[in-house]
Amino acid sequence: MTAHPTTEHPIARTVASLMPRARTELAELVAFRSVADPSVEPRSECEAAAAWVAGALRAEGFQDVAVLETPDGTESVYGLLPGPEGAPTVLLYAHYDVQPVGDESAWLTPPFELTERDGRWFGRGAADCKGGVLMHLLALRALKENGGVPVTVKVVVEGSEEQGTGGLERYAEAHPGLLAADAVVIGDAGNFRTGLPTVTATLRGMTLLRVRVDTLEGNLHSGQFGGAAPDALAALIRVLDSLRAEDGSTTVDGLADGAAWEGLEYPEEDFRRDAKVLDGVGLIGHGPVADRVWARPAVTVIGIDCPPVVGATPSVQASARATVSLRVPPGQDAEAATDALTAHLTARTPWGARVEVEQIGQGQPFRADTSGPAYTAMSDALRVAYPGQEMQTAGQGGSIPLCNTLGTLYPEAEILLIGLSEPAAQIHAVNESVSPDELERLSVAEAHFLLNYAATERG
Repeated sequence: MTAHPTTEHPIARTVASLMPRARTELAELVAFRSVADPSVEPRSECEAAAAWVAGALRAEGFQDVAVLETPDGTESVYGLLPGPEGAPTVLLYAHYDVQPVGDESAWLTPPFELTERDGRWFGRGAADCKGGVLMHLLALRALKENGGVPVTVKVVVEGSEEQGTGGLERYAEAHPGLLAADAVVIGDAGNFRTGLPTVTATLRGMTLLRVRVDTLEGNLHSGQFGGAAPDALAALIRVLDSLRAEDGSTTVDGLADGAAWEGLEYPEEDFRRDAKVLDGVGLIGHGPVADRVWARPAVTVIGIDCPPVVGATPSVQASARATVSLRVPPGQDAEAATDALTAHLTARTPWGARVEVEQIGQGQPFRADTSGPAYTAMSDALRVAYPGQEMQTAGQGGSIPLCNTLGTLYPEAEILLIGLSEPAAQIHAVNESVSPDELERLSVAEAHFLLNYAATERG
């Protein structure tokens, strides 16, 4: 672990003093069961989380604080903190919506109750991305106690990032001046590993499809009809299996395999440890791990409707459906990938079974330009927060659709991705957690970034 900056820098000392308050506030925010899908959690939970964020911004002196009704029926929170005359504008982004908790019995502690264990804070959204909201607040509070915030700050906290339904993107397109900024800090990425300061330069895009297969008017007795009656579940399994080659790599008809990753490498032994791969189980795909997770398409069956083992009857299934996610690497178009995946699922469904494919989410891949002054300012800031370490540049296999919208609306703005979702955080999985040390360091880094960027732009 690198040396701690607290003893050398006033901002770092201030952030350290604010950490108990940050833990209390993060616990309050984590307590909202803010899954944006109303079929999973009540919409009131997201509304309460949005109200909490809006209140926090007002308490920090933000103006024009508004809960935005976005076109997908969710709410995002916006606020403006004016800076000195002539100062640049920086947009800070996070999201308060979270993934469903999955098997709640697999959590060691209640998922919506922030719990400290083994030096980490556990709870759904602790890292992804309610911790990002606290990271922004800590940085701004530290600056206010040490001479003031040197830039104009806009904050937007999204309410449907995890759903991929595009509400904030469409709202921004309809209100193009709202999020305009000289630089954007997306607080929804993570260090390559704990203690190694990392900015994310690329994101894979995504498309999310639901496929349904129908073969019969109703389920049939497998003894009386099995062997000739077409089984919809078996047909679905066949078509899903066609999405992978023998080595497990993604094979979608008409979709290129992707390019090679140039940058920070991901040693296979590190990946196996980060992914908690069981002993004796091989990785899928071929080539360097960084190519596979940052530069190539990746298909995942994220849900399938089929009878549970307990209570199953000996029946030939009449209908079956699955949700399929496809991660789309930079250099490929998500819409074209959606078309290719749809065509593949349709063409590969066997036995003349009826097949319906519905698109339920989509986002384009993203590649940042890391050569501008904002990246220099962030590199210098990360040296303060992580003494003895240099900023690293990595890719990320996940998607943040807003990045492309902002890049299109504001082509001159530099977009930087940092955050708390390092591998040990286990985001989207059970027992998600955040490292309070990472929260503290990255808050220090963000505060120094704003100082550095203001000086660079004025210079």
